[in-house]
Amino acid sequence: MIRDNLKEAIKTAVSELGLEIEDVHLEHPADLTNGDYSTNVAMVLGKKVGKNPKELAQEIVDKISENNPPAGGVEKAEVAGAGFINFYLSQEFFKESVEEILKAGDKWGSNDSLKKQKTIVEYTDPNPFKEFHIGHLMANSIGESISRLVEFSGAQTKRANYQGDVGLHVAKAIFGKQNNPEMAFGTAYAKGNSAYEEDENAKEEIKEINKKVYDKSDDEVNKLYDEGRKVSLEHFEEIYKKLGTKFDEYFFESETGPIGKKLVEENVGKVFNESDGAVIFKGEDVGLHTRVFINSEGLPTYEAKDLALAKVKADRYGHDKSIVITASEQKEYYKVVLASMKEIFPDLSENTKHITHGMLRLPSGKMSSRTGDVITGESLIDEVNEKVLEKMKDSELENKAEIAEQVAVGAIKYSILKQSAGKDIIFDYDKSLSFEGDSGPYLQYSLVRANAVLEKAKAENIKSDLSKDGPWTEVIELEKLLYRFPEVVERANAEYEPHYVTTYLTELAGAFNSFYANTKIVEESESAPYKVALTEAFKTTIKNGLWLLGIKTPERM
Repeated sequence: MIRDNLKEAIKTAVSELGLEIEDVHLEHPADLTNGDYSTNVAMVLGKKVGKNPKELAQEIVDKISENNPPAGGVEKAEVAGAGFINFYLSQEFFKESVEEILKAGDKWGSNDSLKKQKTIVEYTDPNPFKEFHIGHLMANSIGESISRLVEFSGAQTKRANYQGDVGLHVAKAIFGKQNNPEMAFGTAYAKGNSAYEEDENAKEEIKEINKKVYDKSDDEVNKLYDEGRKVSLEHFEEIYKKLGTKFDEYFFESETGPIGKKLVEENVGKVFNESDGAVIFKGEDVGLHTRVFINSEGLPTYEAKDLALAKVKADRYGHDKSIVITASEQKEYYKVVLASMKEIFPDLSENTKHITHGMLRLPSGKMSSRTGDVITGESLIDEVNEKVLEKMKDSELENKAEIAEQVAVGAIKYSILKQSAGKDIIFDYDKSLSFEGDSGPYLQYSLVRANAVLEKAKAENIKSDLSKDGPWTEVIELEKLLYRFPEVVERANAEYEPHYVTTYLTELAGAFNSFYANTKIVEESESAPYKVALTEAFKTTIKNGLWLLGIKTPERM
């Protein structure tokens, strides 16, 4: 990358001035008129050695000019402000970057930084017998995008889904179903939960059902269990298909429970302690909090199951990195799990990355599967879908239903992925469906527009050709943004933050739409082939970027 070459040139210049710096910080100026890269290296060094930063900056610029005269992609370097150095890339560099994009195609923006790594990404994790709520939409959108970023960076990537098919929530759902046979299991769970909290007799009955689920000792319970598990998992698959996710591995608590119980029991007195008939991990000893791993009824808790899950993943897949994505409310809980894991499986603990996400809320507030006041994932998709169809009512496009679903899912995913994963989100229907920018449909429409331009160019037999320049004398904004895509991907992958891609694509789409509005692209002129090439480079970049976000784009909108 030009960035790496530039860093090396700066380091060399600094060294020749008798100074040293470990890392050179480069950034893109917010105002494109201030160059393509900027560094504060002179200000950092000036403070250390007691030298005027502006004078030192000029010395560094002079050295770079001696070692690398306007070539290698850099046209000029200038000192700005209190000692910043701004670098301006050459027109030839931008032309070469467009050529690189056209050659790379679907691989444009990818890298091999994780080439030798096997990564497993666990996300979504809905529980059978309960609703697939909007929190699961959030986990799925973030997890799928991170999976694609890791994959795009060269790792062998497995997508994993861990689901609670045993536990008290299952017993509550079965109790609710026994008393209300006509109810769906998700609704029955809410009824069972209310009974558990309000009726002592029901509570004891549900506890007994829970034991029967584990030991499979009751035919009626077994039948309802098998029915509920099957219906739930089939329903989840329908939602995954809409969201564009296909999991490679499915893990279940019914599998991890016995393994977790055995692991904990084998380490009592070493890692875990008995307490009032239960087995606990004393988190206070490592600055955390105590949690129960086997309860007083002898059943493994979520903690024991998550401990076992790490082992099962490693045994089944032999990964180098395990990425686990959960809601932020599990942050402190998972710290305890990792602390216990460190005692038993130090390598697995070291190689596990826990990423948390905030809550997705509607203007009406937070949902709760415990009370039955649930905003389900499919209900949100359906509601946004209806609003898209309303906007399309006068359209003559075919397959409106398919287009509307892709736009609806794109709108939801963009709203989730446009900011840092840890933040809460209030979903805004109007903004999410706007075609004016900062939305999924805006990015989708920009790609559709580029495709239409390229179809028109093909019909008029105008092919991409970089041998001619554009009709402008200075490099335009679109050219100044396209080459940055690999850097954005690299950062998003390194920090597990898809929002860098979202922000970049929105800015890029704005530059393309400005180019489209102010330039006649398809015409009989010497510059038309270059303008078509630039459009094709944009199409490739935004298409690859939308793929990283897990957002599909219709052919027509």
